[in-house]
Amino acid sequence: MTTRLFGTDGIRGAVNTFPMVPELVCAVGRAVARILGAKTGSQVLVGTDTRESADMLAYAAAAGICSGGGSAVMAGVLPTPAVARLAAETDADAAMVVSASHNPFSDNGIKLFDGRGFKLGDDLEGRIEEKTLQFFSGDGIFSARQEATVGRVRRLEDGESRYLAFLKRNGPILDGMKLVLDCANGAAYRIGPQLLKDLGADLITICATPDGRNINDGCGSEHPEQLAAVVAQNDAALGLALDGDADRLVVVDDTGAVVTGDQIIAVCAEAFKRQGRLPGNRVITTVMSNLGLGLAMAQLGIEHRTTAVGDRQVLQEMKRYGAVLGGEDSGHLVFLDAHTTGDGLFAALRLLDVVRETGKPVSQLKTVMTVYPQVLMNVSVSRKPPLSEIETVQQAIREVERALGDQGRVLVRYSGTQPLCRVMVEGPTESKTQQACEWIAREVADAVGK
Repeated sequence: MTTRLFGTDGIRGAVNTFPMVPELVCAVGRAVARILGAKTGSQVLVGTDTRESADMLAYAAAAGICSGGGSAVMAGVLPTPAVARLAAETDADAAMVVSASHNPFSDNGIKLFDGRGFKLGDDLEGRIEEKTLQFFSGDGIFSARQEATVGRVRRLEDGESRYLAFLKRNGPILDGMKLVLDCANGAAYRIGPQLLKDLGADLITICATPDGRNINDGCGSEHPEQLAAVVAQNDAALGLALDGDADRLVVVDDTGAVVTGDQIIAVCAEAFKRQGRLPGNRVITTVMSNLGLGLAMAQLGIEHRTTAVGDRQVLQEMKRYGAVLGGEDSGHLVFLDAHTTGDGLFAALRLLDVVRETGKPVSQLKTVMTVYPQVLMNVSVSRKPPLSEIETVQQAIREVERALGDQGRVLVRYSGTQPLCRVMVEGPTESKTQQACEWIAREVADAVGK
């Protein structure tokens, strides 16, 4: 049994396989109550997405919270960013979301937030992991220490309406704009359509009938093909694709082309600077951002800083440098002037606000950034030795980098949550980029592949 629980974004894995077993989740709940709930009677908000395993794991978490002396406040099915927002609004001491984000239904996970609605830093996450493993043993038995008090479980009845009100305060009037929304059969299947209709959109909704197993299944931010087809068929102004817990946004423009997170950041950065809403003229993204974003920011006179992969890393850097705009190409977009975490619906509202303000379609707005051809391959691995120690992989990387020069780049890293090695190459043409990425991926597979 591994003792490393947290990856780049919480704990994640196959349901009923360590670490996503009820006993471990119960131990996490207890650890959260003990560490983040500093006072007796502390409250921990618990939300979920639509997976069939959500109830099992959410109530395991609640049992752990109560056994640690806290009270579990069950928010039900809500987007992850809604739970983060509500943690701050309800004066909770912490929040837990049972979700595996964009993964298939057979996986689940845990994301943690503090009482202000921010994801935890590495130190605090490490303390919770250490305490969890103290509580948990291989056969799922808690440590013998007895708590002086136990908590209770109650429901948060108005979570959805409170979050909807927050979003509507930050949204433009849409005046019949024809939109298509793909809810990924996930956590935003009710609130997403309600929000856009209330703002006046002429809305077509797809993938909003969750059955516990169809979350992210051929839909949502990971699979925007269906959305693109519906946008084209209905001559819509824009298509919006969320992921299972609605903290990501991928867009399809009025021509049916997919617009990435980097492009949305570029559009918003240009608008924010023009409007005087970009403190320090600074944007924060990860090393996975397209080369074209950095070039676009330079042309706009905006400082572009990069971090390690993960929206937690982006947020920490944003707070450090006072930035209000940042995110990931995958669609995690953070607007720190009004929110504490990546939020697909909130990001959609900010983009729609730019469309309304400029009177321009997204197909025109996105030309502020030229996207360099990028190929990303995921290689299944059986182990994760340091990549720097695999000479065949390093040799392939060096030769590709030498061939690309200043017209591309290479990034090879292990996934923090899955048994994968991610190989990303950007280059001047699709064919050269594809060939280079395939070469490095083959070397990775030969060295550590399954």
